[in-house]
Amino acid sequence: MAEWNLNIVRNDFPLIRQSDRVYFDNAATSQKPASVLAAVQEFYEKYNANVLRGLYPLSVEATERYENARKTVQHFLHAACPEEIIFTRNTTESINLVAYSYGMANLKAGDEIVVSILEHHSNLLPWQMISRATGAKLVFLECEPDGTITPERMDAAFSERTKLVAVGQVSNVLGCVNPIPELVQRAHACGAVILVDAAQSAPHMAIDVQQLDVDFLALSGHKMLAPMGIGALYGKRELLESMPPFLTGGEMIETVSRYNAVYAELPHKFEAGTVNAGGAVGLAAAIDYLESYGMDTLHQAEEALTAYVWKGMQAIPHVHVLGSDRPENHTGIISFTVDQVHPHDISEIISSDGIDIRAGHHCAQPLHDYLGIHSSARASLMFYNTKEEADRFLESVSNIRSRMGFGNE
Repeated sequence: MAEWNLNIVRNDFPLIRQSDRVYFDNAATSQKPASVLAAVQEFYEKYNANVLRGLYPLSVEATERYENARKTVQHFLHAACPEEIIFTRNTTESINLVAYSYGMANLKAGDEIVVSILEHHSNLLPWQMISRATGAKLVFLECEPDGTITPERMDAAFSERTKLVAVGQVSNVLGCVNPIPELVQRAHACGAVILVDAAQSAPHMAIDVQQLDVDFLALSGHKMLAPMGIGALYGKRELLESMPPFLTGGEMIETVSRYNAVYAELPHKFEAGTVNAGGAVGLAAAIDYLESYGMDTLHQAEEALTAYVWKGMQAIPHVHVLGSDRPENHTGIISFTVDQVHPHDISEIISSDGIDIRAGHHCAQPLHDYLGIHSSARASLMFYNTKEEADRFLESVSNIRSRMGFGNE
């Protein structure tokens, strides 16, 4: 493991190194270290050929690097074999793949799809579509105001009709970590499969899909230091083998006749067309970077900084942090409101101080409605952020109301 030194870490990120702005929008997308940028550049400069399509040396080399990237993701998630890793564009595409390929083939009228109220739209809209197409009923797993999913809430949502469960491991609004082991147990006891959205958890914590016993898990590379446009879906092999392709066309076939086709074996059955090989190589490089320090080390750094910001926010009058009153259950995410100030105004004022945060419903409108608010501001932290940046942010937040013409008392 590399020795943890925040100054060295920050120097690894060109955009951070070159900018005097504070980047606190990491839940939307993370910054990219030089090693990831170099890996992508090297692929296109030295190994650029269409993977899986040529027998000449350059194509063979490109294919080897693409498949090695798949193995890196496999080991990162502790999947049983590389065939259980499907490369996609992002978490959204991964969830849609499962919705269309598994949901359309296995769900019917009378079945129930359990979705938590905490979900990002990407893990809600596909199931709304499947519900309309199949007649399966959408059932919401509610939470407490702080985001906690209790056993009583599970009792109310699960039944013998539950056939699929879709839940995020970490909320992109509240930062709370959902009880995935308990939810997996409940789902399997009903004979249901469970899909976990790991977009907000994969950048911050170790994940073992075999230990969790999840059926599907989706992640986005761009939230975990990798390029945009690359993601991954984990699925248990027996489920993936039983599912029809999501997209059809080139490279996902074994043979094609005029009226029929035999599809390729896993994982290529689900990777139609020219793949994002450079992105896959970048994702592997991002995982290598994260693992060079260890996920536990990075998590501890983020947890300490989150606690510092959370405590600072508590001391500012008229500021309300959403979610748990335990900073360790925020996973780097501090969503908040300020009395009498619209979140868009909050964001604009903070931006004028050189700090980048997010404002709106964060693609989680039902959760905001459930919490009784229209929108919120969100600061999201990463291991490369500093206490000095946190102080700049807290100072800016403390002055928002006075700059809007209100008193702070």
